[in-house]
Amino acid sequence: MLAVGPASADPDIQSKRAQAEAIMVELQNLDASLAVAIEAYNFANVELDRLDGKLEANARHLVAARKSLNVSQRRVATRLRDIYVNGDGDTTLEVLLGSRSLDDIITKIDAIERVSAQDAQILAEVREYRRQVQQHRVTLKDARVEQAQRVADRASTKASIESQLGEREALLASVKDEIEQMQAEERRRQAELAAQARARAAAELAAQEAAAEAVQQASTTYSQPSIPEYDPNLAGSRYGAVVTLALQHLGTPYVWGGASPSQGFDCSGLVMYVYAQVGVSLPHHAASIWNYGSYVPIDQLQAGDLVFFHGLSHMGIYIGGGQFVHAPHTGDVVKISSLSGYSGYYGAKRLP
Repeated sequence: MLAVGPASADPDIQSKRAQAEAIMVELQNLDASLAVAIEAYNFANVELDRLDGKLEANARHLVAARKSLNVSQRRVATRLRDIYVNGDGDTTLEVLLGSRSLDDIITKIDAIERVSAQDAQILAEVREYRRQVQQHRVTLKDARVEQAQRVADRASTKASIESQLGEREALLASVKDEIEQMQAEERRRQAELAAQARARAAAELAAQEAAAEAVQQASTTYSQPSIPEYDPNLAGSRYGAVVTLALQHLGTPYVWGGASPSQGFDCSGLVMYVYAQVGVSLPHHAASIWNYGSYVPIDQLQAGDLVFFHGLSHMGIYIGGGQFVHAPHTGDVVKISSLSGYSGYYGAKRLP
């Protein structure tokens, strides 16, 4: 895209293009680092949400444990009264006068073995349950503090990289005309690619409808239609429709942490948003999404499959024709790119 012109071109233009080319290489390297930092930040937030959920659950368990403890304590107090009323009052009076709390009374009553074994066991179990829940709550709070610090550290890393990006983008301003020309050419190319992708999607949909109609006609003509051959280990993609949905967001700015058209998108945010439109819930984290679905060899990719890059720090949606749609990096927009022209390919997954 930034190739140097013929020998007769203005040397100043050649120099500016060479300078822009060198700066673009630096920007691409920084973008790769930023993608790793952002996905680590996204995963830290996913973990933080999970810990928050556990904290809420344990708080509910603690309330239930305290209620159960109160019930058991009332039962023991009732037994204490019965002991006093029905006999052995002197011993019971000694217990009452020498105790500072209900727990102290319960301990001394246990010591004189006047409480039933069943009540004592219930009380002991509830006490242990309360101790475990309280301990678990403390552990989770500590983990949440640690996780919050991890989020802050990774946000700091991201801010540092974005600062470096700002410096490089300031250098790019010196070759603004060339960059604007390249961007105009890229917009024209994206428009052509989008048109081709939409045409492909329409053709595939028409073929699917035709095949379904043919199957329906065959089922009404023959009482025992033949079973078509298929690969039981790798079913075809069910999500070709997401291609059209994703293409609707071409040109939406890249925003780290973004997951909607109004916010902007990062790579996993775009995938999460688009698949949510067809009823599929995915996490906002590329490496976590990799754990979904089945592995797909590159020569068997179908529209709607998910493609991953750079050690799971980036991802996109395959749209057919060797191309995919994605939110690349800071300063860019949702766009179509070629698999063969994009470095760091890691693998692909097909959702069930």
